[in-house]
Amino acid sequence: MHAITISRPGGPEALTLAEVPDPVAAAGEVLIDVTASGLNRADLLQRQGMYPPPPGAPPYPGLECSGRIAALGNGVTGWGVGDEVCALLSGGGYAERVTVPAGQVLPVPDGVTLTEAAGLPEVACTVFSNVAGIARLAEGETLLVHGGASGIGTFAIQFGKAIGARVACTAGSPAKLARCRELGADLAISYREEDFVAAIADFTGGRGADVILDLMGAAYLGRNTEALAPDGRLAVIGLQGGTRAEIDLGAMLRKRASVHAASLRSRPPEQKASIVAAVRSAVWPFIAAGRIKPVIHAVFPLGEAARAHALMESGEHVGKILLAA
Repeated sequence: MHAITISRPGGPEALTLAEVPDPVAAAGEVLIDVTASGLNRADLLQRQGMYPPPPGAPPYPGLECSGRIAALGNGVTGWGVGDEVCALLSGGGYAERVTVPAGQVLPVPDGVTLTEAAGLPEVACTVFSNVAGIARLAEGETLLVHGGASGIGTFAIQFGKAIGARVACTAGSPAKLARCRELGADLAISYREEDFVAAIADFTGGRGADVILDLMGAAYLGRNTEALAPDGRLAVIGLQGGTRAEIDLGAMLRKRASVHAASLRSRPPEQKASIVAAVRSAVWPFIAAGRIKPVIHAVFPLGEAARAHALMESGEHVGKILLAA
């Protein structure tokens, strides 16, 4: 088969389409003929040599895909050859075929094309496990989403609205702010021109955000804790703004606030399977009902992965970027 390999750590030019051995489904796995795969920030880090795949994962980038099941490993039930699916991967999505534990496979939701479905597993599992799971966002609460125009952000805005929360977000351009409002954001804040702490305080009558979903890490930690409401929960899922920062524990104590940091890729298979099952039960019905829709910015051929990475690095996209195998 063909897959995108990383010739050396570096820029997008390090991505090369090459012939590689075909994968074989082991016990408990399914083999998928890939239709499309989704790009994620983790892929850029892997290309740069900063985020190696976990042990046992394929060396090729790609944390989610869609396609048709080509073969079943021993012991797999509930799936059949030819089923149209999407899947949460530990790696290997930038390829014509990939194997994945059966517990990480999802049906393509009603109303979504097979190609579009490639952009759902990673964002759905990340948002649901952090916003609904760890942070326990409830109906009527306020959710602040940083990077509202990103793949994660566009999904989180829609998910927050679907469960009855008020949703605020940050984004960097008038066009992106407008798109976030179209997706349901009650408040869209320009991080270039506004102080999101003050904007959230004004939006909530001084209370603050009950839950914050953060991609920035260290750069936003202090202001995020300021923006939290009493009993607020901060979920850190990205480190684009660095890994180290100081936190005012006194302020956290007074607010009874909490900070959680979690990644998805490094979780053991049984945890991923549990998250996938919960997403299928709790999130897929929202997608089937049209309350959450995949936001796809562009689809590139697999051999143009370098162009797709360059677009993601430019920050000019809204939603997901896909590779079509």
